[in-house]
Amino acid sequence: MFTPSKSQSTAKTIFLLASMVGWLIVGASLIYITPFAANMLRPSALTETWMTTLTRGGYNPMLAVNGGGAALVLTVIGNAIWYKKFEGKA
Repeated sequence: MFTPSKSQSTAKTIFLLASMVGWLIVGASLIYITPFAANMLRPSALTETWMTTLTRGGYNPMLAVNGGGAALVLTVIGNAIWYKKFEGKA
């Protein structure tokens, strides 16, 4: 089991792990939304075929927009609160 060093509290360790999970969710949503973004920014026959194929398999870019957006907002707010309240930084 991981034990934090004496210079780092358990609360900070939990905060850092929760923050990492938030940023991982944001990154995963950006990867998931890439085909949709590519088709919107530079539509071509290739990206249209890509989207058609993905859509047949149940691809839904709104999952990335909603889930990633919510994770981004919660992670940024959590980081702002932590650093303002516990670290004394703005």
